[in-house]
Amino acid sequence: CIKLLQSSGADFNKKDKCGSTAAVKIFSYPWWCILEYEVTNCHLCCRTPLHYAAANCHFHCIETLVTTGANINETDDWGRTPLHYAAASDIDRKKNILGNSHENAEELERATEMKEKEAALCLEFLLQNDANPSIQDKEGYNTVHYAAAYGHRQCLELLLEKTNMFEESDSAATKSPLHLAAYNGHHQALEVLLQSLVDLDIKDEKGRTALDLAAFRGHAECVEALISQGASVIVKDNVTKRTPLHASGEYDLMLLIGVWHIDAVSLLLEKEASVDAADLLGCTALHRGIMTGHEECVQMLLEKEVSILCKDARGRTPLHFAAALGHATWLSELLQIALSEEDCSLKDNQGYTPLHWACYNGHENCIEVLLEQKFFRTFYGNSFSPLHCAVINDHENCASLLIGAIDASIVNCEDDKGRTPLHAAAFANHVECLQLLLSHSAQVNAADHAGKTPLMMAAQNGHTSAVDFLVNIAKADLTLKDKESNTPLHLASSKIQEQSLINAKNNALQTPLHIAARNGLKMVVEKLLAKGACVLAVDENGHTPALACAPNKDVADCLALILATMMPFSPSSSMTAFNFVCFKKDNLGRTHLCDGSSVGSINSYNKPLSNNVGTEDGYNENDSDSETF
Repeated sequence: CIKLLQSSGADFNKKDKCGSTAAVKIFSYPWWCILEYEVTNCHLCCRTPLHYAAANCHFHCIETLVTTGANINETDDWGRTPLHYAAASDIDRKKNILGNSHENAEELERATEMKEKEAALCLEFLLQNDANPSIQDKEGYNTVHYAAAYGHRQCLELLLEKTNMFEESDSAATKSPLHLAAYNGHHQALEVLLQSLVDLDIKDEKGRTALDLAAFRGHAECVEALISQGASVIVKDNVTKRTPLHASGEYDLMLLIGVWHIDAVSLLLEKEASVDAADLLGCTALHRGIMTGHEECVQMLLEKEVSILCKDARGRTPLHFAAALGHATWLSELLQIALSEEDCSLKDNQGYTPLHWACYNGHENCIEVLLEQKFFRTFYGNSFSPLHCAVINDHENCASLLIGAIDASIVNCEDDKGRTPLHAAAFANHVECLQLLLSHSAQVNAADHAGKTPLMMAAQNGHTSAVDFLVNIAKADLTLKDKESNTPLHLASSKIQEQSLINAKNNALQTPLHIAARNGLKMVVEKLLAKGACVLAVDENGHTPALACAPNKDVADCLALILATMMPFSPSSSMTAFNFVCFKKDNLGRTHLCDGSSVGSINSYNKPLSNNVGTEDGYNENDSDSETF
């Protein structure tokens, strides 16, 4: 068909909408053809038909293109020659082969071997026709790099036989062929490279060796091949500094622990890699094993008599990690070993013990394990006790375990700021924990070093549930003041922001301003007024907040008459002293004045303490609420 089209004058160099010529399409598919036309026409990204033929290992197409004058060393936009593509072709071919699920394993293996031979045949032909394997792409990678990265063993053997490039050090690439083969797990390609390389510990731009990368990826066969050929297990990269100078191999070990590569971990342990060496954060392999929760790795480390009390940069031992993450079985095993040590220090840099961490994260099983030991049935370490840690995160069952195992008196223990567990529960608005603590005689009015009670803590943080429980059930004292003379009401008022809350009414139609004024709370009144509290709101007795200051209803009525007489009205005002008194008693008028939807200026005062009220409704400029009352 192709010959017929050619003889009919078809233009094989015309591009489609994707920029591909007929020649490119032809050599991108497994059809062997002989075409006598110009073969140097470039495709999108400047790839020639020879690039495509090499990438697909179409030997006869390659042979035809080369013999008809194709430039064998022409590069595409990335600086890659057809030889680069031939060296990298194996990976795509394997994917296609393995995708045929109907073929059995033996057929797959035979097909793979056949394809590898075809790829090697293409590479050999290109080399015989003066293809230059030393040409580097724009990232500095040559043909050897590509063959190593894609695991092309036979191509590497050909390159080793025909060139002497493996030891060249003038490449601008940041990673050597050894790194690429190790990282991708191509152990057969790695073995070919190991036959000719002298320096097995060459480092990449981050100071990592091939053994580092193979261990990180869990390629046990590559790890074994490198170690058997003498690759050093003493590793120290340039970034993390994970390995002390005297340690051996712990970086690889910790990487493997972190990603659960059992076989590779076992290999390194057999080579006596240091199990107690620490990384930049002070974490050992045991720390990492417990963090990842991999049982087999942890067990292998314990069999190597790893240090149980080694601490990271924050002073945390593996026991802290086990308690914090809820690994009760490991915690029990580690605890037995740790308590047998002469110098058993289980406090981190902030004084927190494993019991603190277990309580903070709510791991009841770990708490039970720890409380079995007399060592933990007395609080020590940071004064923010395990009970504080439990209630601040609403772990009621954990708190109950502590109280039952130790003593009910712990409910009144104080931290270094004088705060009890009740303060912590109130601070976090955990009512169930408040109930538990108070049921064991916690002091509801205990004050910390700043003079704040649990009620003040709850009020200051705007926790309605905790405030309601402490006031109505626990009967906390509302009159107590902190060292800045703030009552719970002062602290609660500081949290009021929305206008609807500022003027909210109770069943007696009293606003917060009524209550604050009646109780003589000057600071609270000032804050409410500053936030726009309505000074003309009336309660069920018709009293405004100003009249609420009176000791009884009769005095309030008298005060209303006097204020009505004293209030200066402008000539245009329709309001008289009589009307004012009527206004006080009129429930309907009361509703209108307090309704935020009404439009009268008297109901839209945003700044009661300012003197900018207009005269639109009969008030003079100086008739502010603060001056009138």
